[in-house]
Amino acid sequence: MNLLLTGGTGLIGRQLCRQLVAAGHQVSVWSRRPGEVAALCGAQVRGVASLEQLDDSPLDGVINLAGAPVADRRWSAERKALLWQSRVTLTEQLVQWLGQRAQRPEVLVTASAVGWYGDGGDTPLTEASPAKVEYTHTLCDAWEAAARRAASYGMRVCVLRIGLVLAPDGGFLQRMRLPFSLGLGGPLGSGRQYMPWVHHSDVEALLQWLVERPDCRGVYNGTAPTPVTNREFSRELGKALGRPAVLPAPAPVLKLALGEMSRLLLTGQRALPAKAEQEGFVFRYPHLETALAQVLQKQK
Repeated sequence: MNLLLTGGTGLIGRQLCRQLVAAGHQVSVWSRRPGEVAALCGAQVRGVASLEQLDDSPLDGVINLAGAPVADRRWSAERKALLWQSRVTLTEQLVQWLGQRAQRPEVLVTASAVGWYGDGGDTPLTEASPAKVEYTHTLCDAWEAAARRAASYGMRVCVLRIGLVLAPDGGFLQRMRLPFSLGLGGPLGSGRQYMPWVHHSDVEALLQWLVERPDCRGVYNGTAPTPVTNREFSRELGKALGRPAVLPAPAPVLKLALGEMSRLLLTGQRALPAKAEQEGFVFRYPHLETALAQVLQKQK
């Protein structure tokens, strides 16, 4: 297939590009820094600075991963504007361009996040579960709605609500490793909030699976089948690093330091990949212990 990726130089996109090329696909990446694409994503991947460079190129599918990191800094008005522009506005621009093409792709797979559900407490959440309306839901819902408009152009649309990605070269685990390695890690707040983690290779496999399977459509949870609480995650990470993980970070301190963004740490979702499993997807890393061991080994 001839595939276009947005966000192709990000945490998931870099490895996904190499995986897709190895599977025989032709891959282009829309990037603000197209000259860096080959070095980051593989020599066979084409970087383009504008969608118009692909106007005359055949296109079979699109994977939309673009979006500024949600947890990198406090949610100021300026930061929220950037989060909206890099997800919703960019996806609207992408879908508008797809609709104007003479030859349209068969499928659009777009990333979203389990933040769509808001704070789910300890209730198991499948793709059929309702949401609690708060900031992360509003952002993700608009992001998904922008992508779904591609269906009006005859495209198959899949939405992958991705959880907390375990990866050796970035993401939340990289930020957690130093304090835990020093014996300064522990639960956040009560520690009872669920962490819908997922190994990066399973996210990458899910994205490819959704592109290649013509019967896949609609919303899928991109999370491991065994979510754990923050307390359980802290214990497993401490054990994997051979360090204690008993120093809690009190909720009032996190709220003072991070403001509204502290909800990312103090709330959670017990999200389950019900639809993907029902349709035959098999997770390579369904259990946290083996997923952490593999990722931490790669970080060394």
